[in-house]
Amino acid sequence: MKTWINRTALTALAGVTVLALAACGGGTAPAASDGAPGGATDAITVYNAQHQSLTQAWVDAFTKETGIKVTLRNGDDSELSNQIIAEGAKSPADVFLTENSPAMTQVENAGLFTGISAKIQDQVPAAYRPSTNKWTGIAARSTVFAYNKTKLTEAQLPKSIMDLASPEWNGRWAASPSGADFQAIVSAMLELKGQDATLAWLKAMKDNAKAYKGNSTAMKAVNAGEVEGAVIYHYYWFGDQAKTGENSNNVALHYFKNQDPGAFVSVSGGGVLASSKHQANAEKFLEFITGKAGQTILQTGTSFEYPVASQVAANSKLVPLKDLEAPKVDAAKLNSQKVTDLMTEAGLL
Repeated sequence: MKTWINRTALTALAGVTVLALAACGGGTAPAASDGAPGGATDAITVYNAQHQSLTQAWVDAFTKETGIKVTLRNGDDSELSNQIIAEGAKSPADVFLTENSPAMTQVENAGLFTGISAKIQDQVPAAYRPSTNKWTGIAARSTVFAYNKTKLTEAQLPKSIMDLASPEWNGRWAASPSGADFQAIVSAMLELKGQDATLAWLKAMKDNAKAYKGNSTAMKAVNAGEVEGAVIYHYYWFGDQAKTGENSNNVALHYFKNQDPGAFVSVSGGGVLASSKHQANAEKFLEFITGKAGQTILQTGTSFEYPVASQVAANSKLVPLKDLEAPKVDAAKLNSQKVTDLMTEAGLL
């Protein structure tokens, strides 16, 4: 869960007052200039729901290469998508980045994206951007079943995520239903299995699963033996293993594969706002992070997310994207509002 705090700074710039929005952990407001390239008048504001450290690495490399300064405003997927919709044409945001697709679709459905260039479309395969091309994928994460190796053997693992609705899994698994990550997984299930099957699964989940606040907490519970498994994204395990492993040493990852809803690969999105007053520079930023330099930051960094563009391979520790056997889901069809309605009906929210 990310948090952000507004701070405003009034700077005299040729008689014009500039409002700079900065986030804790994010970029700093650009300094005033005479309008030369890379100065305050060329700066862009990014509403960022991606990992702050990842986006900061992108920003630093982008600014170093182009001279264009970037102000970050950090928050959660739904927090910032709702903020953009509330601000409408008056939003100070130039670019919106998310961890999951549904928040992007929400903004797209409100008619607030301008679309992506042919260059970006060439850099990002069609499987990792919506069919509408109103925004693009910038990274990806795989759904997994994280299980306690001391409690479950491979033979005892669920063959499908849908199996977790069975009474035999009562009290044995966990998830973070209030999080955008899990809701994106349910969005894919809704698209793949339909409303009736998804609602039935969610109602069974209400009885069977233990709810935790956040994927890291759910994985920690698996590691401690509180539950036998949890539905999370893959990178939580890899990130913990890269540190001390204290919250994951008893945990292994099960990939459902076989185009199962539980093999869903969630696309992190990036889009340029139609209201942006710096669309050329905003477009350059998206081109950079989906280009080879930006995707290599994903490959070599510590987020352990998947690169999706410019033919950059994943970190060698990860299962290659092509081997995940993920179902095909058009990101433009992932419906966050319908998912929250169904989860509320099931008593999960």
